[in-house]
Amino acid sequence: MHDSQGSQGAQGAQGALTQLRAYLAQEELTANARLPAERELSELLGVSRGDLRKALAILEGEGELWRHVGKGTFVGSKPTEELFSIAGVSGLTNPAEVMRTRLLIEPEIAREAALHANSAEIAEMRACLAGSRQARTWRQYENFDNRLHRTIAKATHNTLLLALFDTLNAVRRAVVWGRLRDQPVKPPADHHSFAEHEAIVQAVEERDLDRAAARMRRHLQSVRRNLIELRDAAE
Repeated sequence: MHDSQGSQGAQGAQGALTQLRAYLAQEELTANARLPAERELSELLGVSRGDLRKALAILEGEGELWRHVGKGTFVGSKPTEELFSIAGVSGLTNPAEVMRTRLLIEPEIAREAALHANSAEIAEMRACLAGSRQARTWRQYENFDNRLHRTIAKATHNTLLLALFDTLNAVRRAVVWGRLRDQPVKPPADHHSFAEHEAIVQAVEERDLDRAAARMRRHLQSVRRNLIELRDAAE
């Protein structure tokens, strides 16, 4: 009985796929043309909504259709701006992936900053160091942390590199980290980032390109290690 039901379900999904392909061919829809809503489309094709969804998913996987939550289903490949929107990327990535990307990009950003930073940018970095140490809450600390890393990126004097950093940072902030703080309301005096940030800024100030990259890498490895520990503790 179960085998018969499974066979009928497969046939239904295959039939919906055949009907959907025929509909798209007959209508000669242009790229990014919006399909009718699922209820209307299932009635047009004479298939169940469940089978239609399976057919839509198959064609989406093949790049024949793309979907935008809340807007509908469209013909063709997903536009670049949809693929790389902050919300779109954030929904597909995870903290581990974000950290791997940071480790690939930010050490090289620090290297470029050591080569190009001016005195005003170094002064801003040092102001961020002081602010983070004086922070009264984790939120205040994280604001100074974000400012420091962005100032380092800005100090590369590379517009595209700064844009890439801003995109990565926006995705990082949008991802749900599941961070649980059973600790005091602010970072402890011996928080690892204080000394690590200081070492990065010092290397940038001294124009030591290799050391700036190495110190940034070491810092991000510490951040990744702490995130893993927090995740494991939460589980």
